[in-house]
Amino acid sequence: MFDDQAVLITGAANGIGLAAAQQFAKMGARVFINDLDADACTSAARTIREAGLAAWPVPGNVTDPEIPEQLIQQVLHQCGHLNILVNNAGFTWDGMVHKMTDEQWYQIQEVHTMAPFRLIRAIAQIWRPLAKEEMRLGHSHPHRCIVNVSSTSGLHGNIGQINYAAAKMGVIGMTKTIAREWGIFGIRCNAVAFGFIDTRLTRPLDEGHTLAVEGTEVTLGIPQNVRDASFAAIPMKRPGTAEEAAAGIILMASPLAGYITGHTLEVTGGLGI
Repeated sequence: MFDDQAVLITGAANGIGLAAAQQFAKMGARVFINDLDADACTSAARTIREAGLAAWPVPGNVTDPEIPEQLIQQVLHQCGHLNILVNNAGFTWDGMVHKMTDEQWYQIQEVHTMAPFRLIRAIAQIWRPLAKEEMRLGHSHPHRCIVNVSSTSGLHGNIGQINYAAAKMGVIGMTKTIAREWGIFGIRCNAVAFGFIDTRLTRPLDEGHTLAVEGTEVTLGIPQNVRDASFAAIPMKRPGTAEEAAAGIILMASPLAGYITGHTLEVTGGLGI
């Protein structure tokens, strides 16, 4: 389905991003795995290559203004083209409105909205001229698309996540705007909004998962009573797996969604209906 297509996925050394990288590779794609954790990034790519598939690590912090263009240039240097961009990198840094700091707010906006914007702006310098030349010559456009990761927190809001909810709603607005601007070039842009997916962001707090952000250790996970209440609200009565979540990304990136753009696909087990 994705034979010889180059795919760049941010935040792909763990969880949903890694599951997506594995699924893309199994379907013939040449996968470029980006992550803040260089060791995990290299390990993830090595595991895929050991299965006889094509993957390369491209580590880097996507919130660094210089990194987005560098990532794209690395893909082009290796493959000569880039077909699919998946803006998946992100984390949560929760807090009630009256307790949330400016740093919490800005860090979440930076990784969930500014980083995807910079990547999209960087790929515009490659894709738009190519598409214009194809149009001038009367050639059909090769497959090019963007999948942005959003959340039900962006669609409905969520207690303790005003920063994350605002950022993920911003992702949807960004997605619709790109779809409107780039549809003429045959470039699709869609979002996938995840509900409760079993990753380190949603595992019990007492498992002790953390992430270093600008020198600050951010605790990941949620209280067990919140997890239990979340499961009760899901019609399917369970969290989704990383593989199920990744399948939503694959679907929106695939030719099966060839006439779908500007859409937000909800992968939630029915949560929020």
